[in-house]
Amino acid sequence: MKSKVSLLSVADYERGRIEESLVRLLAPLGGMAAFVKPGQKVLLKPNLLSGKSPEKAVTTHPEVVRGVIRMVQQTGGIVSVGDSPGVGTAKQVAERCGIMRVIEETGATFATFNESVKVRPEGATFHELEIARDILDAEVIINLPKLKTHQMMGFTCAVKNLFGAVVGMRKPRLHLQAGTDKAFFALMLLELAEHIRPALHIVDSITAMEGDGPGSGDPVHVGALLAGADALAVDTAAAELVGLNPEQIWPQMIAQKTGRHGSRLDEVEIVGDALAALRPASFKASKVTDVNFGLPEFLRRPLRQSLTALPQIEHEKCIRCGLCVKHCPPEAMTIADDRLNIDYHRCIGCFCCQELCPKAAILTHQGLLLRLSRFLWGR
Repeated sequence: MKSKVSLLSVADYERGRIEESLVRLLAPLGGMAAFVKPGQKVLLKPNLLSGKSPEKAVTTHPEVVRGVIRMVQQTGGIVSVGDSPGVGTAKQVAERCGIMRVIEETGATFATFNESVKVRPEGATFHELEIARDILDAEVIINLPKLKTHQMMGFTCAVKNLFGAVVGMRKPRLHLQAGTDKAFFALMLLELAEHIRPALHIVDSITAMEGDGPGSGDPVHVGALLAGADALAVDTAAAELVGLNPEQIWPQMIAQKTGRHGSRLDEVEIVGDALAALRPASFKASKVTDVNFGLPEFLRRPLRQSLTALPQIEHEKCIRCGLCVKHCPPEAMTIADDRLNIDYHRCIGCFCCQELCPKAAILTHQGLLLRLSRFLWGR
């Protein structure tokens, strides 16, 4: 049976328009009452990557969060809102991006995501993960991702947004465990999403992010909201909406290779507005960061810098704030003589530094063979 994803054209974030649109968006799925029962504890999980204004398209827009809070409250649910950001405390980020004000005005509760609990997801990627107790205490989870490109995974939407369930500095540890193996990391994301299993995903793609996402890309108007109960199906529809193919998105590629339902377009039923009519005229994907020519390991190691993309510092923009140094999983970054440096022998190409940089001072440098692959194989 196909997984249903609802798609709706929404022009902007005007409060009344958002509230009306959310009702229309969820109608084909049975409305909010199909997901929330009176008295249930409901956790909303927006994207709170860093404390930037809503216009930057880094975080879920506060009016989308407000609209979902009100719908849940009208259904009788008890609402909390939380996430674990990449930079700063959850409270600081929520205040700076406007979501804390929404929480206070609606009477919802702020979930701090400051306590971790060990869980054992099905599968063998990571035998044990630590996720926020707030996630485990909720009876219903509603995932509120922002549609953005992602320099490491290609794309962040419903599946990738749930990585925020991992608290604070435990995220870099998982990056370090995965190392340069993006397929391994993508499988972990899929298993984490399957363990958390939100009841509903509502994607903010009214203003999305293209290019060097998820923190330093460019806002782009798409003008749509998406919703569905299946994270993979929602991501499949969202990728199709902006014209990305599965080969550009690591979790989608791995989901297809492992036969996960909803990862292929023919397994998804898109209802509501016509997808083709909403697709933006252009949408700039993130740069390809890895290519595999089927070479044996003894050749791939010496050719690594030619086969992959690695972060490159734009020193004129860098303010030496030290965030990248603090959060670099393999500790490959240092500041010496008032200059930021990268040890490329230790760098694993996770692009956490680029994701967290407040000044967009870290670029993506593609190796020679990787650049050639775009012309030879169209990758």
